Amino acid sequence: MSSPDLFSLLPRDKFDVENAGRLVALGYPATEPVIPQLLEWLQDMNWPVAQVLQPFLAGIGLPLANDIRRVIADDDHIWSYWVLSEVVALSGDLVIALRPELETLASIDPVDEDARNVRDTATQLLASSGSIM
Repeated sequence: MSSPDLFSLLPRDKFDVENAGRLVALGYPATEPVIPQLLEWLQDMNWPVAQVLQPFLAGIGLPLANDIRRVIADDDHIWSYWVLSEVVALSGDLVIALRPELETLASIDPVDEDARNVRDTATQLLASSGSIM
């Protein structure tokens, strides 16, 4: 399937589990061109489409490292939290690859509860991998 076709399969809204399922069925690396857009659907794990995409994205692992770097570099702490806890936490390879970013997140002075959750999750990931600062 070509990239333009993949883009036409992107979920149209948070309830579009049908298109999400079609993309999941294509697997990785076929869906590689739309991975950044799929990660956007993890901005809220309460969305039905997130429930379909999360296991798929978590199963990809290390190839997601650069896309995840872009997510956690963003100021959207809730999105960062979900990606860290629902994707990175399930891949030891991602934890290792993202160690510098996790160390930075673990050392932030949180401005609010969402930032605190990101800091705490990064700290837990580093501790669980034996990479505590």
